Amino acid sequence: MKLKLINFLIGGFAFAVACFSQSSIANTCVGKFPNPITDICWECMYPITIASTTLISDGQEDTPNPSEALCTCGNPPTVGVPVSFWEPMRRVEVVRQPFCMVSLGGVDLGVGVNAPAAGNHTNDDGTTTAFYQVHWYIDPLLFYLQAVLDDKCLDNEGFDMSYPTELDPLWNDDEGTRLVNPDLYLFLNIPASAACAADCVTATAGFPSNTLYWCAGCQGDLYPLDGNVSAAIGGVETSMLLAERMTAKLQREGLMAAASGPDGMCGYYPQIIMDKTNYKYQMLYPIPQTAQIAGKCCQPLGRTTVLWGAGKEFPYIGEDFVYEVFRKRNCCQGAF
Repeated sequence: MKLKLINFLIGGFAFAVACFSQSSIANTCVGKFPNPITDICWECMYPITIASTTLISDGQEDTPNPSEALCTCGNPPTVGVPVSFWEPMRRVEVVRQPFCMVSLGGVDLGVGVNAPAAGNHTNDDGTTTAFYQVHWYIDPLLFYLQAVLDDKCLDNEGFDMSYPTELDPLWNDDEGTRLVNPDLYLFLNIPASAACAADCVTATAGFPSNTLYWCAGCQGDLYPLDGNVSAAIGGVETSMLLAERMTAKLQREGLMAAASGPDGMCGYYPQIIMDKTNYKYQMLYPIPQTAQIAGKCCQPLGRTTVLWGAGKEFPYIGEDFVYEVFRKRNCCQGAF
C-alpha cells in the first residue's frame, strides 16, 4: 500500500512538473505596450533648430544643419525656412521567441512558419555567439499629433509591423546575406575589426565615424547584416547591435530612406551605405530609458552600454528588448 502511495505521489509530482514546464514554455512571450507619454524620452527630439537658430537643445547632441535663412523646393514649389530635429519614427524589438510581439503586450503570433529561435553558444575559446529575431515597426509618434500639427516635415505613415525577420531567409544565413552586403569580404580580417575600437571611442564621445562604416562602435562589427552575433557579451549590448544592423540592412535594401542634410530638405532619399550619425536609440523595454544619465536618455549608434545599460537585463521578462529609433530630419518648412 505504501509503495502504491509513493508511486502515486511520484507520478503526481512528475505530472505537475510537466504541466508547469509546458505552461512556462507556452508563456515565454511576455511584454507590454509602450506608453507614449511616460515611456518616451521626448528630449531625444532635441535640438530643434530653425535656420541657424537653436530653439531648444536641453544639452542634447546634434549633427550639422543647413544654416541658410531660406530654402526652396521644386515639387511642389515651396519657399520656406530650414528646420531640424530628431524624429521618433521607428520601433525595433529584439526577441528570443519567433513571432513574439513584445511591444504589442507579449502577443504570440506563431503562424506555423519554421523560424529559428534565439540561442547562445559558448565556443571552446570562451567566446559566446548569439542569435535573435528582430521586428521592425513603423512608429511615427509625432504624426499621431497631426490633428494639432499638420506638418509635411513629419513621417506620415500609419503604425505597422513592417519587417519581421522570421520571414527573411537571409537573417540566419551568413553566406546568403553577402548578397545584400558583398563589401563584407573587405572587412573579414583582424585589422578591420580592430579599427572598430576607434569607432567606439568616437561614438562614446559624440557620434560614430562614417569612415569606419563597417563598425558599430562599442557593439563591434556592423557586418554581416543578419542576426548572427559572433562575440556576444550580454543581452543589452547584443540587442543594441542587432537594432543597429537592422537599420543598416533596411537602408541597404532600399526599404528605408535618409532624411538629413541638404538632400533631405525637400524629401526622403535612398542611402545604400547608412550615415551612422543619423540615428539615436532609446530603450523602451524591459525598462524604459527615461532617466537621464549625463543629461541624456538616448544614444547614437555604437555608444557604450556600460552607463545606461546596467540593470536592464534580468530573467524571464527582461530578456527581450525594444528600442525607439529617432532619425535626424532636415526639412524645408514651407512658408508659402
